[in-house]
Amino acid sequence: MANRKFIVGNWKMNGLRSALGDIGGIAKIAEQNSGVDVAICPPATLIASAAAEFPDVAIGAQDCHQASSGAHTGCLSSDMIKEAGASLSILGHSERRADQHETDADVKAKAEAVRSAGLGAIICVGETEEERDAGSAVSVVCGQLSGSFPEGADGDWLTIAYEPVWAIGTGRVPEASDVEEMHAAIRSKLGELMADGSENVRILYGGSMNGGNAAELLAVPNVDGGLVGGASLSAEKFGPIIEAAAAF
Repeated sequence: MANRKFIVGNWKMNGLRSALGDIGGIAKIAEQNSGVDVAICPPATLIASAAAEFPDVAIGAQDCHQASSGAHTGCLSSDMIKEAGASLSILGHSERRADQHETDADVKAKAEAVRSAGLGAIICVGETEEERDAGSAVSVVCGQLSGSFPEGADGDWLTIAYEPVWAIGTGRVPEASDVEEMHAAIRSKLGELMADGSENVRILYGGSMNGGNAAELLAVPNVDGGLVGGASLSAEKFGPIIEAAAAF
C-alpha cells in the first residue's frame, strides 16, 4: 500500500504575525484535500499562534537543540517547541548544515531528542552541485542518511527529505530519472538501516517544487511528498501542490 502523500512548507526566515492569514488559507485547502497530510513550519515566533489558531493543520519547527535544557543561548529544546504547539521539526536542512556547520551526529542527536518529546522528525539529506558533477551524489546522500539516522527509527514519526542543494530556491529541478534514482537509493539504504518497516518511512522531495512541476515529481516512485520552500508562503502558490498530491 502506498504511503499517504505528505506536503510540508518550510517558511525559513519569513513571516510576521500578519502572515498568519496565509496559514489560514492553507489550512482551508488542506481541509478540502483530506487525503493528504499537510504541515507548515513557520519561524519559531509564529509556532504558538499558528498552532492555536489553526488546529487542523500540523505546525512544525525548523530546528531544535539536542539538549533538553542548559547554556545554549538562542536555541530551543524539543520540549519547548512541543509546548509552543509544534508536532514535528525539520532537522539537518542543508542551510543549517552549511551555515551552522551541523554534522550528521548533531542531526542524529536532534532526531532522537525530538522523538523523546513525542514529536515527528524530518531529516534532510542532499548533495551539492559539485558532488553531483563528481558522480558522488548517491554515496554522499546515503552517507548523510547513515550518519544522521536515529535509534528506534519508525515510519510513524520519521520522514526523510531529499533536497538537492543546487536546486533549492534556484528554480532548477533534477530530471525525473535523477529523482527516481536518488529516492530508490534512499529507500534501499533505509532497508539496510532498519530491521523492518522501512517502506513506511516517507521520503519527500525538496528542491524547487511548485504548482507547475508537483504532479510530475509526485508521480516518481518513492516520492511520498514534498518539502517546499518559497512556494509554501501563500495559499495561492502552496494550494496547487497540495491539490496535485491529492490526485494520488
